[in-house]
Amino acid sequence: MRIVSWNVNGVRAALGKGLRESIAHAAPDVLCLQETRAMPEQVAVGLEGYLEFWNPAQKPGYSGVAVLTRSDPLDVRRGGVLPGLDDEGRTLALEFPDFFVVSVYTPNAQRGLLRLEDRMRWDAAFLAYLQRLEREKPVVVCGDFNVAHREIDLANPRQNVNNAGFTPQERAGFDALITAGFVDTFREFEPGGGHYTWWTWRVDARARNIGWRIDYALISASLRRGCGPRPSSTTSTAPTIARSASSRLSPGSRRQSENQ
Repeated sequence: MRIVSWNVNGVRAALGKGLRESIAHAAPDVLCLQETRAMPEQVAVGLEGYLEFWNPAQKPGYSGVAVLTRSDPLDVRRGGVLPGLDDEGRTLALEFPDFFVVSVYTPNAQRGLLRLEDRMRWDAAFLAYLQRLEREKPVVVCGDFNVAHREIDLANPRQNVNNAGFTPQERAGFDALITAGFVDTFREFEPGGGHYTWWTWRVDARARNIGWRIDYALISASLRRGCGPRPSSTTSTAPTIARSASSRLSPGSRRQSENQ
């Protein structure tokens, strides 16, 4: 099963920028979307052969996740992580015969770390949520985790030590996932730096590859042997595609989403 994940920075805008064509090229069995920023009645991806499942934020034009799948899931679970933040459309879990697939859009700590406390509560609750799922069957979790895990995961670590997305607290939250046994699939096959999934729209960062790796595909350890990579694209869409993969569709256009 090929699983692909994209932060689309607004699904309605992404549809006008070639989202359907990108999906067709990637040919995923399961597609996880984050930051959809739309109600399901406002838009449909409308790809033949795919079922669509949505978990939008209650606040219009904000956050939200979705999953498209070729196969009927056994169950669909929206939220269930943390009261209050669940209303922001942060998670969507689909149960399949052998594992769960979870699309996640982790809360951003925001400029000035205004939501760092919320973020820390979320990280602890999200790990507990994944562990509850794991008691039923293995888990594949894909999405925007809004953190560069290690110094190798961003171009300028020293300048960003206490900035949102690279604080010790956020990195510790991601460490907890790894310590609990979840596997960062990208690092199974690529130990080097210079591989990013988000670039600011400022200072021509995309062309200069001044970026952050904040999108991940994690899997339960029991799925490790079934994980395989596929080379990522060098185009502006920059998808990472694998049996378990994560990236975003339009990495250079996230201006309005940095505080979500």
